Amino acid sequence: MSELQYSQKVNPIMATYGRFPIALVEGKGSYVWDDKGTKYLDYSSGLATCNLGHVPDVVKNAMDQQLSKLWHCSNLYHIPSQEKLAQVLVENSCGDQVFFCNSGAEANEAAIKIARKYSQQGDPTIVSFQNSFHGRTMATLSATGQEKIQQGFAPLTPGFEYLSYNNVDDLNKLKEIKPCAVILEVVQGEGGVIPADPQWLKMLDQVCKEHDILLMIDEIQTGMGRTGSLFAYQDYDLEPDVISVAKGLGSGIPIGAIIAKEHVAKHFSAGTHGSTFGGNPIATTAGLATVQHLVESNVLDEAQSLSSYLWNELKQLAEGDNSIQSVRGKGMLIGLQVNEPAIDIVHKAREEHQLLLVVAGPNVVRVLPPLTTNQEEADQFLEIMKKIFA
Repeated sequence: MSELQYSQKVNPIMATYGRFPIALVEGKGSYVWDDKGTKYLDYSSGLATCNLGHVPDVVKNAMDQQLSKLWHCSNLYHIPSQEKLAQVLVENSCGDQVFFCNSGAEANEAAIKIARKYSQQGDPTIVSFQNSFHGRTMATLSATGQEKIQQGFAPLTPGFEYLSYNNVDDLNKLKEIKPCAVILEVVQGEGGVIPADPQWLKMLDQVCKEHDILLMIDEIQTGMGRTGSLFAYQDYDLEPDVISVAKGLGSGIPIGAIIAKEHVAKHFSAGTHGSTFGGNPIATTAGLATVQHLVESNVLDEAQSLSSYLWNELKQLAEGDNSIQSVRGKGMLIGLQVNEPAIDIVHKAREEHQLLLVVAGPNVVRVLPPLTTNQEEADQFLEIMKKIFA
């Protein structure tokens, strides 16, 4: 446990997380250390946030320079690093303009708001999908298609309908609803690491185009190279109207954003939305260094090659072990569907092998290596998994 000692009888931290009994105090690359000096291979990447590994030099160096200059200023003024990051994001996506905030939930809040603003006098309904996850604010948990996330927070924000993910027949319901927007993950993360069927996604896109429905892709977990491309939608014949990003965008520094096409972005005019800390110099410096490294280096190519190796090895492991039902996901977002409680495997990996993993539902172990992990670390991970499933 942590060395921190509390004088209070009750821990001053609210119990919103079921925390593992370790306190992490240092990280570098694919590894973290706890306050006892124990070293762990971190294949959770801060829940798909530290895509370049912990404390990447390229981001740290940029941050060191910015920390000596300016930490914060209001969005009433121009912020050079914010404008540069916005330019890099639109140059490497199908979008035209960017709004910055502080997290994934805030990014999806902004997406919801801009969709409602776009609809004006039309139907403000937004369609999402069962088992989705879009955040824990009132609007984003209302958009999330999981009752367990919504439980205890009624009444929910109205104006959301849920359809079945990867269900072609449900697309007919979408035609009947005619919402202002659809929001979805190309790979459902928290919902079990479930990839969208390419044919279904193509049909969904066509329905949206035919009925003037905004297509909004939640890239909070899949973006910033996690699935192989900078954005997961780029692996499909898609051009979403709105893209929400966060997690890996800042290499661990809190930042979120939506990237929108101009015909949508113009509905956010002065005073319609805002964020005090959104796009501040510290966050956008981290974001700019992160995205520039992702697009200018060979890190994505190397990650794709190593992820192929991991996938092949994990599939072979699954073929020889009945306790693994399937291996699914995309790139460095990998889900192992298992026959036992996934949390038991996560505990065993941490306690017996100093490997950090997370779950994605009751029976899915989620593997999220840094994109910068190497062959030696991948083999270390695979050897541990073989021992666990022996």
